[in-house]
Amino acid sequence: MANSNEIFEINILIGGEAGQGLVTIGQMLSRALVKAGYEICITQSYMSRIRGGANTFAIRTSTKKILSTRIHYDILVALNDETVALHLSSLKENGLLIADKAVQSDYPNYLKVPFDELGAKKVENTVALGILGAILKLDIRFFEELITATFGKKHADLLDDNFSALKKSFEFLQGNKPDFPDFAKADCCRERMMLNGNEAIALGAIAAGVKFCSFYPMTPSTSIALTIAHHAKDMGIVVEQAEDEIAAINMALGASYAGATPIVTTSGGGFALMCEGISLAGMLELPVVVALAQRPGPATGLPTRTEQGDLNLAMYAGHGEFPRAIFAPSTVESSYEITQNAFHIANEFQSPVFIITDQFLADQYQGLEPLNPNNANPVVTTGDKPASLPYKRYEITENGVSPRLIPGLTENLVISGSDEHTENGKLTEDLDMRIKMVNKRIVKLCGIFDRVIPPKYIGVPYPDLLLVCWGSSFGAVKESMDILNEEGNKVSMLCFEQVCPLNAGQFIHYLKSAASTVCIEGNATAQFASLLRMETGFVFDELILCYDGLPFTPGYILEALKK
Repeated sequence: MANSNEIFEINILIGGEAGQGLVTIGQMLSRALVKAGYEICITQSYMSRIRGGANTFAIRTSTKKILSTRIHYDILVALNDETVALHLSSLKENGLLIADKAVQSDYPNYLKVPFDELGAKKVENTVALGILGAILKLDIRFFEELITATFGKKHADLLDDNFSALKKSFEFLQGNKPDFPDFAKADCCRERMMLNGNEAIALGAIAAGVKFCSFYPMTPSTSIALTIAHHAKDMGIVVEQAEDEIAAINMALGASYAGATPIVTTSGGGFALMCEGISLAGMLELPVVVALAQRPGPATGLPTRTEQGDLNLAMYAGHGEFPRAIFAPSTVESSYEITQNAFHIANEFQSPVFIITDQFLADQYQGLEPLNPNNANPVVTTGDKPASLPYKRYEITENGVSPRLIPGLTENLVISGSDEHTENGKLTEDLDMRIKMVNKRIVKLCGIFDRVIPPKYIGVPYPDLLLVCWGSSFGAVKESMDILNEEGNKVSMLCFEQVCPLNAGQFIHYLKSAASTVCIEGNATAQFASLLRMETGFVFDELILCYDGLPFTPGYILEALKK
């Protein structure tokens, strides 16, 4: 029989300054929760600075699957006074405030922790970690293992201080149990791993056989390249931090020409600088994958916040006309799978392919079943056999894809150039050949079109309300749909993970069969709704847009629907 004082979901907000170790608290607590069998959804909010600022790490955890964040919290852990001032109003009724005993607050359910008595200043984050672990009734051994893994090799001198602070914190809770319900036990019989969206993209690239990664650091994309770099030596990958984004894209094209499988990681401002190089990829017909992690613009905008504002940028990046595919993963798990698919599309059709993510999904951790390396399907670039001799790099074929030889691995001469060219790669101003080459490149869209990933349709046929989204807003939209259906409504949803090209035959019947349709996206101008209208003529009944730099929440969507 379930304990009537148990709860099955807890929303925790940890707040403080950059440099106080709140990310360490959040990540270790999250890993312990995953190890104990709980589901998690992480939201990180941080300012663009090394020290100071008002940063938060939010952990929503449950005994059942969750994919979205919420803005009202059961527990607030304040590492400084400013966190209390900023976020106390976000605590639910009867929520728990945890802070140092020196923090002044008249909040009734306040656990005053003597941080200085439980550990030195340098391990105050471990004290907070121990307090949270004890409240959630997690096994202290989980944290001991995590601390050992974190500090054991490089900072062994810190182990004793951290172990001591952890033990004292657990003991402190035994005699100072706050007024807070017990967290229900989760199923901990299955092995799982914890990944965020950027790590999943990186591992998807490695599984697809990436051999070259170039980048210029730009939030929130950088951790994709850093994750690849972490495994580069073991996997035989070359990682180059370029002097700027122009160099990064051109390095990748050089690597692609030489037969390597490349990825470039960037964000909006960096991607803008790459546009000429992307157009060059279209002319040279070189496969390259670009991971574009969105953040609010224009210009520097809000460099550490989230948005879905770069769809049009990816759609039309690069001068001239050439084929492309654009993917927008909706979850951490699909980030891994879709990245592999992106590499295969790029390689098969010798074209640039873009993966659009955003800060919310980039930093969102989830617990996943272990990834099976045996399911990986790496791209193998060995060079095709020439259809005829002498070799024609840009031979006109029925599907537009020409035999691709790798320079140095064949006796044949491989000629490429940025000018319009003949079939053998030599530049030309023959206008008839120009038409043939444009047609040759564009016809590859037919093959890409045949490989389009259909959008996810969830719910009943002929709904009264159909919620439509793309990319990372999936979790919040899914939860909103579930809440509405639990209230007796008839609601379904449609989520796109490929936004270019679109195959209307896969989804137009869903749009037309719903009594009412609403498009939900994280930008100010409804870019995806406009794209759908241009491609299909379909016009949504309503739009729900969010462009304040914060991710969608079910509460935001439900409130907007009421209006």
